[in-house]
Amino acid sequence: MATVRLTMAEALVRFLINQSVEISGKSQPIFGGVFAIFGHGNVAGIGHALEAEKKRLPTLRAHNEQAMALSAIAYAKTHARRRMMACTTSIGPGATNMITAAAVAHVNRLPVLFLPGDVFVSRRPDPVLQQVEDFSDLTVSANDCFRPVSRLFDRIVRPEQILVALPQAMRVLTDPAECGPVTLALPQDVQTESFDYPVEFFRPRTWRGRAAEPDAEELAEAAAAIAKSKRPLILAGGGVKYALAEKALARFAEIHGVPVTETQAGKGSLAYDHPLNAGAIGVTGTEAANDLARDADLVIAVGSRLADFPTGSRALFPQAGLIQLNVGAFDAAKHGALPLVADAGKGLAALDRALRSWSASSAWTARTKKLAKQWIKTTESATAPRKGKASDAEVLGAVDRAAKRKKSIMVCAAGGLPGELHKLWRAADSTEYHLEYGYSCMGYEIAGGLGAKLAKPEREVFVMVGDGSYLMMNSEIATSVQLGAKLTVVVLDNKGFGCIARLQKATGGAPHNNLFPASAPWVDFAAHARALGADAVKVRSIAELDFALDAAASKKKTQVIVIDTDPWKTTAEGGAWWDVAVHDAPRDTTRKDVLKNYEKARKRQKLGA
Repeated sequence: MATVRLTMAEALVRFLINQSVEISGKSQPIFGGVFAIFGHGNVAGIGHALEAEKKRLPTLRAHNEQAMALSAIAYAKTHARRRMMACTTSIGPGATNMITAAAVAHVNRLPVLFLPGDVFVSRRPDPVLQQVEDFSDLTVSANDCFRPVSRLFDRIVRPEQILVALPQAMRVLTDPAECGPVTLALPQDVQTESFDYPVEFFRPRTWRGRAAEPDAEELAEAAAAIAKSKRPLILAGGGVKYALAEKALARFAEIHGVPVTETQAGKGSLAYDHPLNAGAIGVTGTEAANDLARDADLVIAVGSRLADFPTGSRALFPQAGLIQLNVGAFDAAKHGALPLVADAGKGLAALDRALRSWSASSAWTARTKKLAKQWIKTTESATAPRKGKASDAEVLGAVDRAAKRKKSIMVCAAGGLPGELHKLWRAADSTEYHLEYGYSCMGYEIAGGLGAKLAKPEREVFVMVGDGSYLMMNSEIATSVQLGAKLTVVVLDNKGFGCIARLQKATGGAPHNNLFPASAPWVDFAAHARALGADAVKVRSIAELDFALDAAASKKKTQVIVIDTDPWKTTAEGGAWWDVAVHDAPRDTTRKDVLKNYEKARKRQKLGA
């Protein structure tokens, strides 16, 4: 057997280079690059290996470990999980900075390969700089924190161990059901140790997306349940996009007259102006979608985790039967659903064939079209400019208008903005709307925008971010400038955490610790962005914002536009109940009313699996 002598780090990099993916019949490298911040735990091992192969596997220099990992996650999301990135750091804080990002990837079922440095296996210099010592287990390092937020975890304690670990890592990263973050902890001494690796280990390998067909019995049972329904409703999740099942969804809805609603991850699966698209569902949903959900006799969830937001904390459609079409058995079994374990596209196509000429009630389909058309008018009204300090809805209306001028991607994550965007953004296709809301991670926005731009450099990328998230993580503005990856970042400054201030009030609390007092120092976000290398301006109105967005379109460098917004203004239309615990021993009238309404809403909850 032919062998080649390499260090473990060199072998790892060579293996990654030889992994490809087939997209639309063409083979592409599955790894778009490696984000790296070097330190003593990885510079002499994987750092040298990456430098030697920089032409075949680009190394990207970031400014924050969490941010670079979020960028890698956004890159994979934009590629519908077909392509991905790896992230390497030193031991200690460099590694643990990525834990939050690992949780984001885990919750959202997105692939990213984490390669944190680790302490010496030999323990010769033990304890080393940045080593976390466990007083009862000497095998533990800081990297063990990755275990609960990784789909696969391994610590490479011998150089030949990667012969098993790397193929297993690729299996998880490319499997539709198991997909998520993989962590291979790399002790710094083992990275530099040599081994005679089989040449065969580095043969080029092309990975193709697996599309599982449904089980015949599960299919028959699901089709029978649908055939009995008169008012079915589709809930489209992110699995529709990851399966590239948008056409299958549209075909099923049109042939059978079934209305479609969308989760945050699934928004854009059907064009916003499709007559059967009732829009966002749940806590941040439209009036159209939620009215239909409350009257549906069957909900067909396609590719969704069915978290609390789309289900209105399990109180939005308790009267309806539930089918869970999902590639993962873990998700298909939730909420006591009738499971249909399959790829979203294959499952919808199989249901289509099984149902033949069946269709939903004509009155139900007609009602959907009427409600959907009414909501488009509501959207136009809610996003129209008004006098006074701008609302989030007015700002997103301006960004939406700018984004529609050519193919664009809008990126956002946490706070109040996702609620407004879910209801009001007019998503024309499945790539345009990019929200991280599974983990609702503040700080994702700018880093995520960078990842989306690296994945789709031909598209304009708009980042919408509140002042709270901006202050948490803004370093990748500098990275975007250095990489020539132009972003248009719109900063909505409401002087604090406006979303949580509203929630505090809604749960009977008094304003506290969310909004900055009037006496607090004013933050000049535009000046800060300019200091990071971007072009930046502050505007005073929606009209000025429209002008600034128009001007930004022709620029090649990252643009930052800042606008003051009202923390208390939000779109009244739409929405559903959300189970947020309230004080169960209220001492004033306000809290007593809140508790009364809370107890009333909880009676609709459908509890179970």
